[in-house]
Amino acid sequence: MSNTLVNDVCKSEPVDDKGEDDVLCDLLSRHVNNVSSGFGNADGVVDVEQADDSDTCNSWDQTTIISHAPHPCEVHDRQFTRGDCRKNDLCTYRGEEPHMCDVCHKQFTEFGSLKIHMLAHTGESAHKCGICTKAFVSSSDLTKHQRTHTRDRPHICDVCHTQFTQRGHLKSHMRTHTGERPHKCGICTKAFVSSSDLTKHQRTHTGERPPTCDVCHKRFTYRHNLNVHMRMHTGERPYVCNVCTKAFALSRDLKKHMRTHTGEMPHKCDVCDKRFTRRDNLNVHMRIHTGEKPYVCNVCAKAFAVSRDLKKHMFTHTGERPHKCGICTKAFMSSSGLTRHQRTHTGDRPYTCDVCHKQFTEHWLLNLHMRTHSGERPHKCDVCHKRFTQRGNLNEHMRTHTGERPHKCGICTKAFMSSSDLTRHQRTHTGQRPYTCDVCHKQFTHRDSLNEHMRTHTGDRPYTCDVCDKQFNHSGKLNSHMRTHTGERPHKCDVCHKRFTQRGNLNLHMHTHTGERPHKCDVCHRRFSYSSSLNVHMRTHW
Repeated sequence: MSNTLVNDVCKSEPVDDKGEDDVLCDLLSRHVNNVSSGFGNADGVVDVEQADDSDTCNSWDQTTIISHAPHPCEVHDRQFTRGDCRKNDLCTYRGEEPHMCDVCHKQFTEFGSLKIHMLAHTGESAHKCGICTKAFVSSSDLTKHQRTHTRDRPHICDVCHTQFTQRGHLKSHMRTHTGERPHKCGICTKAFVSSSDLTKHQRTHTGERPPTCDVCHKRFTYRHNLNVHMRMHTGERPYVCNVCTKAFALSRDLKKHMRTHTGEMPHKCDVCDKRFTRRDNLNVHMRIHTGEKPYVCNVCAKAFAVSRDLKKHMFTHTGERPHKCGICTKAFMSSSGLTRHQRTHTGDRPYTCDVCHKQFTEHWLLNLHMRTHSGERPHKCDVCHKRFTQRGNLNEHMRTHTGERPHKCGICTKAFMSSSDLTRHQRTHTGQRPYTCDVCHKQFTHRDSLNEHMRTHTGDRPYTCDVCDKQFNHSGKLNSHMRTHTGERPHKCDVCHKRFTQRGNLNLHMHTHTGERPHKCDVCHRRFSYSSSLNVHMRTHW
């Protein structure tokens, strides 16, 4: 035995699950058992790659060796040195669980899993984790598990310095640098980095989905996916954030969540250098640069960059609103829409500004608000170079250049650039004034009008001119005032080319060309171009 080492290879056990040294120890012990049992064959061995370390299983020879694999699998393109390895692999593929506990009759795919389970009945000591309740057959498995708690990653990539808990994971990762794809599909031309990826791919050819959920009967290609799916039914969330105690069903979701605490954004756009916490967010962002919209509606052919946007859009055709509020009668197309709506009942504002402590119902509203502190205006008009904090504001602004007014009133002939302007206009027909002052009970058609009115009670004038320090209770008044310093008159009459500082003044001026007299006296029915003229006229009736 000192001169010849026979290495039984069971390809059904991926190298990813064990360190290389543990695999070598395990394989050597299997060989010794096989030879002593009469099942092993010490002849016809071939050299394989040299082991990295020499401190495992006493002292290793310069090479490890692999024997012939006389047990071919009739399903996979694999061969096994032992029949039990092939049998275990087929059981995993078919979802069979032939090993049953004699005490509680629970079934397992592999005998090793049954052996671990039996410890729960016998009370025998095993290798137990001191942090959680898990137990392991071997000390090496316990060591690898403990790294999930300590986050120790001793195996480091020499190229990109990414760290791994297991040597096998590092070995697979190195192929992303070398481009090596040693595992080839025997049906199509695809090749894969790992044998497990090949196994998953081969099921796309067979179409077999053996593992099935006992609750909803959904079928899965991989048993791991079934295990994760079962947490939907059990509500199990085993991965807990040690900062805010939020729990997750998947470890990768916890990893992504932790970046909200650390601020880490590892994924960077090569075009605009914007960074993201998740790669899928970066992939979606890249479509802004490429213009790619791969998700197309099969009804109206409208295209979307994100699949969830297409899903929401489809509700506009079906009229379906599956998410219903339990307090009022409103229903919503998405669960997120329902969540946001419910905050109008609870008053919950979970997002707080670190600068002024103002609170918001949604995270994107907080992000927009933060730009009032940073002064950031990322969206720029290509025509006049004016900048905006929101893309929607830029889109509406572009209509001042194109003249587009897509939102039309169904009662009169007026059209508007934005849907919000149309909604406000329609209240002039209905007389609806949904916003009421809590102090004087005056009612308003627009929320911003109410907010502006409230400043007459508080005396608040938050908008200050940088030139003369004059203060205003409304940003629009400050903008209009600034034009007295700059001399800017952006609103131009298309008939006589007269220019105005404010759009309202231009609208009034247009009455001199159109002859329109929208303001009518309720007493004598005389009409006027301006509300001020009507007010003066009304005094003749007093």
